[in-house]
Amino acid sequence: MRPFYILLLFLTTIIKIDAQENFVKINGSTNINSFQCINSKLKNEAYSFSEKNLPNIILKVTDFDCGNKMMTKDFQKVLNAEKYPEMTIKFLNFTRNQKKYIAVVEVKMMNQSRKYNVEFNLENNKMVGRKNVKFSDFNITPPKKMGGMVVVKDDLDLTFSLSIKI
Repeated sequence: MRPFYILLLFLTTIIKIDAQENFVKINGSTNINSFQCINSKLKNEAYSFSEKNLPNIILKVTDFDCGNKMMTKDFQKVLNAEKYPEMTIKFLNFTRNQKKYIAVVEVKMMNQSRKYNVEFNLENNKMVGRKNVKFSDFNITPPKKMGGMVVVKDDLDLTFSLSIKI
């Protein structure tokens, strides 16, 4: 009977992880390893992607968690969270092209704004999109640590996962 409870606990944990509603994730790397910073404190609501009602998401920079206190603090420092506490992701256009969805998304942080074409897929009632961006897109110099021995690469992978209204 005990193995059954362990299996039940395992399955409910997997379902709970998969049910995580909305998040924005930033993946990056250094010359030594990689890092991931995630903001899952978005409103757990279903977003509409109709032409008249596209999402405008405001994220607190301090809500990003990199899984390590020092790394999270460094990430927030690089994004100048004290002076620029918010990052905005605004959907300007959203169209369907065969089985894919294409959005024009404006990302604004540190008083810098950039527009990107982002391809989204519908996965388990969520719009999931990924886009390669760069620190330099926002006039941010990738940081160096330990006297330049650890160098953060300019390239970042930005992932959006947003629940949708069906």
